[in-house]
Amino acid sequence: MTFFVDVTVRGYELDTQGHLNQAVYLQYAEHARWELLRAAGLPQEKLLADGVGPVALEVTVKFRRELRGGERVRVSCRFDYGQGKTFTIAQQILKEDGTVAAEITGVAGILDLTTRRLVADPGGRLASLAKDPELLSG
Repeated sequence: MTFFVDVTVRGYELDTQGHLNQAVYLQYAEHARWELLRAAGLPQEKLLADGVGPVALEVTVKFRRELRGGERVRVSCRFDYGQGKTFTIAQQILKEDGTVAAEITGVAGILDLTTRRLVADPGGRLASLAKDPELLSG
């Protein structure tokens, strides 16, 4: 399932050319990931109470179109699990007309906060804690 969150580009997020600053694309992506976890019933405090937390291991951003102040965008987020301790995250930032402004891909894991090691089955661990685990699967 692909999850979406809407964001309005704010003036203070712009660079000197009047475009959305490149680092803010990553902030939008991070915001969408946390909103997906929250919607599934996994706010940060619940994850911490269980002794785990998501960790980004690799992130790639492809900038496709500029974003300017006041534009509304939709940020998508999908977790894709395979075998092993990591999973991929696929995200897009879409303009209101559907134009892709950016594509963000990443590799993530779920860190055991006691052992400081990745858990063996991140999808299973998240699903076991979630109120709505269907939101967590791609």
